[in-house]
Amino acid sequence: MHGSGTASLTWWGTLAFMLIEGMGFALAIGSYLYLVSVAAEWPPGGVPPDPLWGTAVTAVFVISIVPNLLLSRWAGEEDLRKVRIGIVLMSVLGLVPLALRVFEFSALNMSWDSNAYGSITWLLLGLHTTHLVTDVADTFVLAAVMFTRHGDNKRRYGDVQDNALYWNFVTLTWLPVYACLYGIPRL
Repeated sequence: MHGSGTASLTWWGTLAFMLIEGMGFALAIGSYLYLVSVAAEWPPGGVPPDPLWGTAVTAVFVISIVPNLLLSRWAGEEDLRKVRIGIVLMSVLGLVPLALRVFEFSALNMSWDSNAYGSITWLLLGLHTTHLVTDVADTFVLAAVMFTRHGDNKRRYGDVQDNALYWNFVTLTWLPVYACLYGIPRL
């Protein structure tokens, strides 16, 4: 028997994973803030990254919250038809920020090895991109499973809910990263 939510061992594993990864983000953001505090000028050279693509990514993340919450609810109700629709929608919504992220890297206005600012900026964006790629890949795998005979299974619905929880984590971790990359250099 497989439970869902807090009754699931997988849910607790996902939560622990998010706590560990959240600490990684906290350390990277702390490093960014430390570098800001010791720099004579931030960013060095005075040219902050172009916020267009990062703002577009943020908009997609914020918009995706609603279908993601609906998907989690439908998985809790074990409504296979709605879950299939929702997981396909979330798969597509996951690809959009990945496509935009390609342009976002090119709009940073510095290379990763130019100075400490370039290194920490690329690290923060790369760290978040890694989490995004991981979640999108997991979403695609779950979408494929939901269209097999194994999809209509209590355990798979719990997996969809865990995946939705992780997407919320990816979305929420992006907000302070966005503030660091695009807000602080403009202060």
